[in-house]
Amino acid sequence: MMSDAPFHEKNTSTADFGYRDVPRAEKANMVRAVFDSVAPKYDVMNDVMSLGLHRVWKRVFLNAIGPRPHETLLDLASGTGDIGLGAKKMGMGRVICTDINPSMLALGRDRGLNMGLAAGVDFMVVDAETIPLPDRSVEKISMAFGLRNCTDKDAVLREARRVLRPGGRFLCLEFSRLEVMALEKLYDLWSFKVLPRLGERIAKDSESYQYLAESIRMFPDQEKLAGMMREAGLEKVGYRSLSGGIVAIHSGWRL
Repeated sequence: MMSDAPFHEKNTSTADFGYRDVPRAEKANMVRAVFDSVAPKYDVMNDVMSLGLHRVWKRVFLNAIGPRPHETLLDLASGTGDIGLGAKKMGMGRVICTDINPSMLALGRDRGLNMGLAAGVDFMVVDAETIPLPDRSVEKISMAFGLRNCTDKDAVLREARRVLRPGGRFLCLEFSRLEVMALEKLYDLWSFKVLPRLGERIAKDSESYQYLAESIRMFPDQEKLAGMMREAGLEKVGYRSLSGGIVAIHSGWRL
């Protein structure tokens, strides 16, 4: 059963990196190294890891964002730009794609150019824990499969609320907790046995995919993340689980 108590980051000098505790000051660089390693095969591995389901989840997420031509979307942890570029293609006015990893952003920028979406899309190297934008400056913020990699998730949520305009909305797509327990053994087998081997075969990197599987298990469940969002000052917080709870879309407003 899920707890209703809010989840808080451990206030210590360490942070979780998968199942390991590492110095908090080092986690961001370790995460950056993971995505430096997987960047060339990132999109291919997303298809393999999720059996193509990530495309469905992102389509549902983009529909939840509801791009509008007069709005600005800040996309945190953009990676190769699936969400930011997808939102622009659907009519979002301005998109700011941000990520801590320059190599991932470079791939996203190239994709945008190839899609003819360069106008109205900016790419910035940004740590989501310290967003270099003014207070109340954007209408919407999206974050897909990135929050679990952040060292201080509470800080990310506080920053998201800070830069939202009143009436603005934060949306997060992230791996969550299975709600169909009959799938648990199969899900664990896929995550911890199959994925690292596929990572080694396709991306020549099993350790990074072992970390990614572990990071999913360490991430707060649906109710705990909703509690964290409320603690950060977001209101009307809700979530929708997809694929039996493998992922969830959380939403909160600045009112």
